[in-house]
Amino acid sequence: MIASPPLSKKSAAIDVRSLRVDYGSFTAVDDLTLTVPAGEVFGLVGPNGAGKTSTFRVLTTLMEPTYGEVFLDGVDVLEDVETARRIIGYMPDLAPVPSDLKVWEFLDFHAAAYGLGSRAARRERVDECLAEVALTEQRGSWCKELSRGQTQRVVLAKTLLHRPSVLILDEPASGLDPLARRDLRNALRRLAAGGATVFVSSHILSELAEMCTSLCVMNRGRLLAAGTAEEVRQQLGSTDRMLTATLLGKQAEAAAWLAARHGVHDTRVEGERVVFGFAGSDEDQAALVGGLVGAGWKLRAFEEKRSSFEDILVEVAENNRKA
Repeated sequence: MIASPPLSKKSAAIDVRSLRVDYGSFTAVDDLTLTVPAGEVFGLVGPNGAGKTSTFRVLTTLMEPTYGEVFLDGVDVLEDVETARRIIGYMPDLAPVPSDLKVWEFLDFHAAAYGLGSRAARRERVDECLAEVALTEQRGSWCKELSRGQTQRVVLAKTLLHRPSVLILDEPASGLDPLARRDLRNALRRLAAGGATVFVSSHILSELAEMCTSLCVMNRGRLLAAGTAEEVRQQLGSTDRMLTATLLGKQAEAAAWLAARHGVHDTRVEGERVVFGFAGSDEDQAALVGGLVGAGWKLRAFEEKRSSFEDILVEVAENNRKA
């Protein structure tokens, strides 16, 4: 079982303990323990069927788990549902918006449902939320006129209306183009900087790596790794990388020297470059480069290429499928 770094209960905005979700004989979430500190943009990544949506449904009080405990800002989600719901802002995957309402009308309707006071108070809060997601200019637009990215941000604005301290967003960047993903990423970072905790899921690891301050990886209901993007990479055993040393002469001799070093594999010479695989830590790599220079080889350039996060996730999913 892998958990995030230990946190005090006071600092944990999301605290999940031994969570299990069964559907008959099928286990969707298997003994999940996880803590997320306040003010984080925390990502949950995994392939389809990893258990992401089931986890979110428990966190958002939409279903009860088989067993386990969940606390949001210290509130027991399973015991005090109404208080928990006031804390939560939930944005489901592909949330619809009505085509026959203007943006401000859609948001005002939900603001009234939240009981946000007079028409003037609701208008002020609607405008605040539109500014938060950079959609002030679309206030009077029809919802049907919005792009996919703008629609996602309108739904995010709706999610913010009642000032939740914990935001739970299921695949919010699904189907967005790079510009729309950038706008969404900036909005989430502003929210976290303002003190909110953002828990966001995706099946695209690189997407979360650039959006989140930390993340975790699930597959087949189990937590495989948690931490920063680099810590997750290391926990998943993905330290292997391809290295290229560009040398001023004697490439064949340098390749033979490298091939004899621990962790080096698949060495080949390509013109003035020596290309090779390397499995080891960053410290091991630094020692290897130092040894290469110390041995007298004239190193002109050195490049590194690691496996993409998608490659890592695919490998994890395939390995678990074979297990």
